[in-house]
Amino acid sequence: MESKYLLAESVDATRRDYGCRSGREHGDSTRPTYPVCLSGSVCEQKDEELYIQQAVVLIEDAIQYRSINHRVDSSSLRLYRWYYSRICQWGLGLTIAVVLLLAFVERPSSLSISSDPRYRSPPWEPPCGFTETIEIVCLIVFTLDLAVKSYLIGWDEFRKNKWLMSYTIVISVSIIDWVLSISMVCDEKLRVRRLIRPFFLLQNSSLMKKSLKCIKRTLPEIASVILLLALHLCIFTMIGMLLFPKTEDPLKNEEWKVYFRNLPTSLTSLLVLLTTANNPDVMIPAYSLNRGFAIFFVSFSVIGTYCLMNLMTAIIYNQFRGYLLMSVQTSIIRRRLGIRAAFQVLSCHDAENAARERVPIGAVLQVMSRIKMQSYYREAITSETRQYEAEGFMNREQFKQIFDELDKDRIKEHPSVPQYSSAVLQKLQVIFSHYYFTVFGNAVALAHVVCICTILVLNSDKSTAERDNHCMEVLQITIYVTYRLSYSPVSPSSQGVFSLWEMVRFVNMLIVFRFLRIIPDIKIMALVASTLLDLVKNLRAFAGILVVVYYVFAVFGIWLFEGAIKPPEHMSVPYNTTTKNITSNFSAECGTYEQLGYWPNNFDDFAAAIILLYDVMIINNWQAFMEAYSRYTTEWSKIYFVCWWVTSSVMWVNLFVALILENFTYKWDRSHSCSVTDVERIRYETSVQLIFKEQVKEPTEEELLCQLQQHHHLHLHWGHT
Repeated sequence: MESKYLLAESVDATRRDYGCRSGREHGDSTRPTYPVCLSGSVCEQKDEELYIQQAVVLIEDAIQYRSINHRVDSSSLRLYRWYYSRICQWGLGLTIAVVLLLAFVERPSSLSISSDPRYRSPPWEPPCGFTETIEIVCLIVFTLDLAVKSYLIGWDEFRKNKWLMSYTIVISVSIIDWVLSISMVCDEKLRVRRLIRPFFLLQNSSLMKKSLKCIKRTLPEIASVILLLALHLCIFTMIGMLLFPKTEDPLKNEEWKVYFRNLPTSLTSLLVLLTTANNPDVMIPAYSLNRGFAIFFVSFSVIGTYCLMNLMTAIIYNQFRGYLLMSVQTSIIRRRLGIRAAFQVLSCHDAENAARERVPIGAVLQVMSRIKMQSYYREAITSETRQYEAEGFMNREQFKQIFDELDKDRIKEHPSVPQYSSAVLQKLQVIFSHYYFTVFGNAVALAHVVCICTILVLNSDKSTAERDNHCMEVLQITIYVTYRLSYSPVSPSSQGVFSLWEMVRFVNMLIVFRFLRIIPDIKIMALVASTLLDLVKNLRAFAGILVVVYYVFAVFGIWLFEGAIKPPEHMSVPYNTTTKNITSNFSAECGTYEQLGYWPNNFDDFAAAIILLYDVMIINNWQAFMEAYSRYTTEWSKIYFVCWWVTSSVMWVNLFVALILENFTYKWDRSHSCSVTDVERIRYETSVQLIFKEQVKEPTEEELLCQLQQHHHLHLHWGHT
């Protein structure tokens, strides 16, 4: 119900954006229309090559779900195709990667072997001007990218494009900050441009921008659950402080002393318990005195962790799925609009074709030969087109149908079985391609794995030298072939060659990997494996957003906490020595940052900050980091860690689960009727658009024509039949 509502809202919003209204709303006739002229000239006098070029670009836009609101003159189209060429886009992507990776080299540099301040070597610090030169080159590339985009879409579209306006501001701020860095000889305290660099990654991906918009629109929907969760936390915090006050008996004050000493400590303790990271530690002092106190902690966990948190997951999944469906709806409209515009352009070859709404088959085949697309789809569309060669023309509906191939699942089939003339080879082919031979091969692989596991268990306490004893009679021939001897008291490894155990270990690793071939033979395993492979492709937008969030929080973490935690002087050792025989009298409370030895997890450089944020996202012992930085800095530092936990663990992980569910459900629905052999033979490749295609509402002809009329550069003029 929610999805239908959101979908209708999306279509209405699209109609409003383009000023589309039905003919009846304006009191006009709803009779079919056709193009009278293109770009202000008679259609017949238009250069035929330009028609083909325009159709090629419009269909390429449809394939990539790009907007068609750009210039369509000959020179602009050549620039447009060059801009979206593989080499240009790869170059732009490489530039974005380089500018983001500068954070690992800039001060504080991450170029040291260890991040542990106790024995961290002095990192290599780049001279002033090194990273700045690389960065200004990247900024010049981004400026050219902005200039090309702005020219291609025109000033009217540029003013309405918030992303390009923001792009202009980000580049301007980055250049100003760069100039300040150079003027201060790279000795500035903060580099503001480091914080806004992830914007370059966001603006370069349309799917990432759509996902970000979905996330933004999802946030208000979960506000009620977050408020309820905060209320739950506050109520139990007050109850906890009333249950565990300070008493005259020191033996009964352990719970108060550690977990409920004051309001911030109480809130933190129960917030961490909400993530189960400190369970059952938080309840042990009170539970050891009275088992009845367990009711308080169990009630808090059941209501908060198992009810409210899972309810939040359900709401995030439902709302994000609905808004993602709206974004997919926009993508589908772009595809249909590009195809419809291509048909309209091709039909302008002459007045008769324009009036009868048809296109020549030769023109369609010529367009298909020039389009940059995957060969699978080109062959399928070309094959569909040739069915109309006898007629010589194709109407609008037929033109639309041939491009429906783009919306179908792509299926990769194994190569056909080779044919042999030899009777012996034919018999061997029958034997080795038989299903039972596959079962036998899997059984052998399983037996190998079992044997390897048995040997590993038996030899788990033996060193490598004890295992490499040259007494393995089964492998004596291997020893002879490799070392030209049957026995030698000298270890082969000492002579600079592989020892027997090293060879066996290498072969065993290959055998273990060979066992993975059993996956395609089991239907459910094949579906799961295929889902994981497709997630790598479909998660690029979500992974990109996560990279942006990591980047921003890491930069903020360095600004706030760089050098905040330093080990005691007697614990630090020179970087060129080892810590093997070093002892100290330093002692720390059990479970703290110091006692757990979390020194490498810090905000002293960008790489270390990324790892610390990942450790907090996993939420195992994340209270140790929060407690340590609150001691070394201020209690307000807890807000930083709580914000990161909400952003990464609550929001992003739930969105990740939502996409996994959609992807797996889609594949399960497509493959439930297939046999194991079919699943092994083919592999579905899905996209976000294909996952939701059955739930997307197709745009009407009237909506497409209305949007074409609003095109700022195509200038199609319409008349009634």
